[in-house]
Amino acid sequence: MLTLPVAPGSHLPLRRYVRHPREILVLVLAIIASLVLLVLAFDEILAANDEGRAPDVYALALIFAPLLVWFARGQLWAQQRLNGIKLTPEQFPEAYAMLVDAAARSGLSFVPDAYVVLGNGVINAAASGHGFRRFVFINSDLLEVGGAAREPEALRFVIAHEVGHIAAGHVSYWRILGTFASQWIPVVGSTLSRAQEYTADNYGHALAPQGARLAMATLAGGKYLNRSVDVDAMADRAVTEPGFFVWVVNASSSHPVLLWRMHALRDRRRPGRLLWRPREPWLWGEAPAPGTYALPAMVGFQPTTPTGIGAGADDRAVRADLPVGQPAWPQRTPAAPTTPLPVALTAPEPAAYRPVDTPSVTPPYDPTAPQPERESEPDRWRP
Repeated sequence: MLTLPVAPGSHLPLRRYVRHPREILVLVLAIIASLVLLVLAFDEILAANDEGRAPDVYALALIFAPLLVWFARGQLWAQQRLNGIKLTPEQFPEAYAMLVDAAARSGLSFVPDAYVVLGNGVINAAASGHGFRRFVFINSDLLEVGGAAREPEALRFVIAHEVGHIAAGHVSYWRILGTFASQWIPVVGSTLSRAQEYTADNYGHALAPQGARLAMATLAGGKYLNRSVDVDAMADRAVTEPGFFVWVVNASSSHPVLLWRMHALRDRRRPGRLLWRPREPWLWGEAPAPGTYALPAMVGFQPTTPTGIGAGADDRAVRADLPVGQPAWPQRTPAAPTTPLPVALTAPEPAAYRPVDTPSVTPPYDPTAPQPERESEPDRWRP
């Protein structure tokens, strides 16, 4: 890993600023739940020993969790090193520059290793670690979004998101070990995972706000349909899609459902919702008082203007809290005007038509000439 010349603790200010406010609370609950299950696992081992039977396999997994977690992380790191394409200044230099920039701006004292692995059509990226090593691996299909022919800001957001997982301590061995058993408890483990994803999204938005829209569009429609996805319309639906099974799907998911995730990236006034759907449209009401934002009020998606609200009424709250001179919305660089050709392309004048006497290829039909005998129907299909 490349070492960066930063002061110790440089990552703490941004981490305090962008961490989801419910993450630490859910983390404590997950650790307590894991400790309770660990006590029950020891009790199961002792009871099985007294009764002369085989202990429950889940109890054994909890007892040997330190070894299992260490082995799984080491194996995952080895897989990336042996099968992945490592980002270097020579190999995918644009993506490597994004990685170094995200690590430096997030306050890390090192640049994590990064690998590109074969995605086979799957849009995914992840961060992990082993020992003192930290690394990121990105599916090749997602890396294609940052190529020269596509939008590089989406890839910048994804890399900042994964670096945010590392900067926030989500890939720590002791953190994963302490919450190992909570993954088996409904709602508890998945809620912690969603809170961590919201924190990583806040890192991505803080470091690469311009790429948030296209990154979400890529997760929704893939690398070919991402430019056709109306992210604002999807974020608007987070308010209008209620139901019990909506709650169940989100509560059991390791990542926030896309509608809620898009809404949280667009509404920078409050953190993403963990269990209950958003209730109010984004910036459709009165502007809140400046300085009351729980998250960085930088830039967001420009919402779809609802009926009855004129243009320009949507961005009042963001404009109220932006520094003077900073545009409220990301300005897309206009395409360079096409230079007209110095000489107009005109088709050449067609040559004058002159009939040419050419012999006919097909002789004229003569009804008096003998006709070939027609093959009977049974003989036609006879082998």
